[in-house]
Amino acid sequence: MTPAKRPPLSASTRLLLALELFVAFWAFAGGIGMMGGGLDLPSDWLDGTPFSSYFFPGLILFVVVGGSMLAASLAVWSRHRFAGPASLAVGSILLIWITVQVALIGYQSWMQPTFFAFGLAIVVLAVPIAAGVLLRRGR
Repeated sequence: MTPAKRPPLSASTRLLLALELFVAFWAFAGGIGMMGGGLDLPSDWLDGTPFSSYFFPGLILFVVVGGSMLAASLAVWSRHRFAGPASLAVGSILLIWITVQVALIGYQSWMQPTFFAFGLAIVVLAVPIAAGVLLRRGR
């Protein structure tokens, strides 16, 4: 008996997967750079924040943003039933990360609005998938 073939991912789901993998990659890279000191970020950006170095913000970026994006992308790729809710969650995590970052250090880079837009796009692309899960549950 041959296993049933799964239908291909839709174009919007492939875009969601690509965005999550892209953000995960850059969150891992940025987190490593911040934790290891490889990024030349001004120390005065940390004035008025609860952080004395970039290590803990880098760790949060790496684990919370990067790790959750990778986990959600694996759920999307494997068509897991929690792919939609996971993607909604990680899109929201990214929006919160950028919002808190701008609140603490102000607008510093074009990357802040760009990654905020990625977070919005992830949320928007995840809504139909998550809604499908919720609708199937109601049956």
